[in-house]
Amino acid sequence: MACRKCSLHLSRKNPVPGEGPLDAELMLVGEAPGRNEDLQGRPFVGQAGKVLNALLGSIGLSRSNVYITNVVKCRPPNNRDPRPEEIRACLPFLRRQVELIRPRIIVALGRHAGKTLYEEAGLRWRGISREHGRPREAVLWGVRVVLFPTYHPAAALYKPEIRGVLEEDFKRLAGLLGGGSRGRSLLDYF
Repeated sequence: MACRKCSLHLSRKNPVPGEGPLDAELMLVGEAPGRNEDLQGRPFVGQAGKVLNALLGSIGLSRSNVYITNVVKCRPPNNRDPRPEEIRACLPFLRRQVELIRPRIIVALGRHAGKTLYEEAGLRWRGISREHGRPREAVLWGVRVVLFPTYHPAAALYKPEIRGVLEEDFKRLAGLLGGGSRGRSLLDYF
């Protein structure tokens, strides 16, 4: 990936486009790569990745079952939040990933991923503390999906009380995954 659409290419070691099966029913979207991800060119391989792996394991999944990516594909300097212009520059890549993979459920990991995906789907974003754990049916770039926002796994590293919230959200996600067909309504899961 030789992208130069924004200034993040100037400081990156490796772009981090994403990884996982191209027929994944579940896509996880974070905000941006961190230091370890930048060094390895893979998403969620640092401490937040360990939390994510444990959360996936708690519901019987592993990284090999899901597609993992970020809204922004290059690390922002000093792990700062991605800027709106950087998010806009990377959106065509995320859009293409969603169009190709056509996941049934997209988990937005954190406020930047949640806000971006909700806005792209034409939904009102009220913040991660209000939206987490609440599945929403949406059409995202022509693909009918269930958007499922939750806290970023890194939040559990800085605020231990978030770990329990993430675990509860992932239990709810497991219930959504247990329902098979893409034609079902969200009401069928409750």
